[in-house]
Amino acid sequence: MMAGMTETPHPLYDRHADTLNRALTAITERGYWSAYPESPSPRVYGETAAADGKAAFEAYLNGDFVLDQATDGDTVATEDSPFGLELNVRYPHAGADQLVAAATAALPAWRDAGPQARAGVCLEILDRLHKNIFELANAVQFTSGQAFVMAFQAGGAHALDRALEAIAYAYAEMTRHPGTAGWEKAAGKGDPLRMTKTFHVVPRGVALVIGCNTFPTWNSYPGLFASLVTGNPVVVKPHPRAVLPLAITVKYARQVLAEAGFDPNLMQLAPEAPGEKLATTLALHPAVKVVDFTGSTEYGDWLEANARQAAVYTEKAGLNTVVIDSTDDFAGMCRNLGFTLTLYSGQMCTTSQNILIPRDGIATDQGHKSFDEVAGGIAAAVGKLTADPARGVELTGAIVNDGVLERLDEVTKVGEPVLESRTVEHPAFPGAVVRTPTVVKLDAGDTATYSKEWFGPISFAIATDSTEHSLRILRETVGEKGALTAGVYSTDEAVLDEAEKAAIDAGVHLSANLTGGVFVNQSAAFSDFHGSGANAAANSALTDGAYVSNRFRIVQSRRHA
Repeated sequence: MMAGMTETPHPLYDRHADTLNRALTAITERGYWSAYPESPSPRVYGETAAADGKAAFEAYLNGDFVLDQATDGDTVATEDSPFGLELNVRYPHAGADQLVAAATAALPAWRDAGPQARAGVCLEILDRLHKNIFELANAVQFTSGQAFVMAFQAGGAHALDRALEAIAYAYAEMTRHPGTAGWEKAAGKGDPLRMTKTFHVVPRGVALVIGCNTFPTWNSYPGLFASLVTGNPVVVKPHPRAVLPLAITVKYARQVLAEAGFDPNLMQLAPEAPGEKLATTLALHPAVKVVDFTGSTEYGDWLEANARQAAVYTEKAGLNTVVIDSTDDFAGMCRNLGFTLTLYSGQMCTTSQNILIPRDGIATDQGHKSFDEVAGGIAAAVGKLTADPARGVELTGAIVNDGVLERLDEVTKVGEPVLESRTVEHPAFPGAVVRTPTVVKLDAGDTATYSKEWFGPISFAIATDSTEHSLRILRETVGEKGALTAGVYSTDEAVLDEAEKAAIDAGVHLSANLTGGVFVNQSAAFSDFHGSGANAAANSALTDGAYVSNRFRIVQSRRHA
């Protein structure tokens, strides 16, 4: 009998057992499956769902966000919308010690409830969030700069899928061992030695989730729910510019926890005042035993080096790379890469930056194409997608922070532009900050430029001596700086095999010959791993057994039978 299976089934576990079992199957089969429809169509969600969700979002603006949790009496309001919308949502502030004390007090009953009860409650939280997905999507859109459909899909449905995936992995790990066991050993002529052993799933302690600006829910939900379902109370520290999506998450989570008879302080929001450095204070707190972080390499490295009392899971920056050797669908390749570079203005941690092309050109179904023709074909695809502002902004969204704008200025001083970035006026939001992507030509010798991350709508077409040279650059740059994605285009099976070897050596996920509706910068829950933990871009993967199993420990007790 598995650990947890001796529990009295919790009603919320019974309610969601089918969903959990389907998710447990999905992570072993690794085919396509999704629990939450990604289309915001009224045929799926009902005629009034979109309007109701927008109204719920707008009700938060210019007001106090009500959370019945620990507070020092102050409020903080730090968000500026990339779309120019005035947010001015004021969140209750609390000190690190207040938050940790409340979380610590909530832990014992949650731990003792067992894996089934915790899984049931967590699945009910996902269900509650799904019922309010339009509210959540609006919050993601107007804080992250994502266009609405992307905010709904990535920030809503796909984020919930990633959360469910983490819950499934965690449940599988928690129930891997027996809950109880009888032990018997022969003892010569006397009676055998008999023991009864009980194995308890014990959480590590308080968990901290440090959110990011670009994907506040998609990047936070896996760690948040992996920690919660394994018994750890969670303190959620949002990015100062993207508080609302996680505040809404905490709000509904606290409602469900309270309704289920648990202390709602198992989930708390920790918005920080300007200059407060609350994330650092919490990360170093002796009671904080798990830290999840998505963001800059510098701060991720600092957390790994300094939060020594905690298990630290980081996703940082990298040099996402594409190697182009040849193609039997030149137009499809250009369209696919053009969409990849345009989507969310390249502000995805998985978007390709370095496109390695032999300087002598490549073989295609349209005949030989020179380096300039390949770079120009990709740039033309980007230009076509962004030519019409009304359509283009639904792909590009808005620019999320000033650092992206600074890099767009800086990149004009390097290389030769194939496509220059343009300022676009958003037809629906005149205050939106919109920039189209730029593509810049470099030589393989310009390593000082392309061996650092240029986060945003900036990509480089890099002339190399050969495909072999391109693969060597991939190995070296990704091996040193890391990457979350790599791509290759070739009609030669030997080249594809060499590219796969290079990707394995560099510890990066590889996609080959994408020309249709699958893109290198997108990953599917239950099937694709996001990050590998095998290079410097991330020390963990979303989601595998290693991502969840160190969030708890097995503690045994034994007695003579």
